[in-house]
Amino acid sequence: MSSRDKGSSSSPAMDKETYVKNRIQELVRVYRQDNVPSLIQEGLYLGSFAAAFNKNVLKSCNVTHILTVASPLRPAHPGDFVYKVVPVVDKEDTNLEIYFDECIDFIDEAKKQGGSVLVHCFVGKSRSVTVVVAYLMKKQGMTLTQALQHVQSIRPVANPNTGFIRQLQDLEKSLQGKQEPLAHCQV
Repeated sequence: MSSRDKGSSSSPAMDKETYVKNRIQELVRVYRQDNVPSLIQEGLYLGSFAAAFNKNVLKSCNVTHILTVASPLRPAHPGDFVYKVVPVVDKEDTNLEIYFDECIDFIDEAKKQGGSVLVHCFVGKSRSVTVVVAYLMKKQGMTLTQALQHVQSIRPVANPNTGFIRQLQDLEKSLQGKQEPLAHCQV
């Protein structure tokens, strides 16, 4: 067998090793480049797992609460922040909508206490973005389009999966149904 023939063969073990190395490099890149949370509005930050590990920056941003919207991520600094973990995966059939109210309440509680909250998942692209968009829709009266565009203007990587978009559309419909008709003014 010539040396050319030896070099052209690839084993499944080598492919797996290459895949693992590539994933590790990607994680390191995210960790180095995306470790500062994005300010969405006063008291509300959005980011990746790397931002959730950046204790000094979180403290300097007055972050007191961390909402982790991911499985299996665990709190990085349990003694330093108030945590809430929503153990969900980023799949189109994951029902994230059932957690909207408790996540919104958690964000509101942090703000009422004078602190800020970081909402994060792994990359800060789908799950955490969905929760932040739901918050803006419910608390700020934004439409789905307005809320998503606002978040994407600050965090361009934001891109909820299609299942989460459908859940946000459902939320938008329910919020539109709850709008009270305008009262007639009496003169």
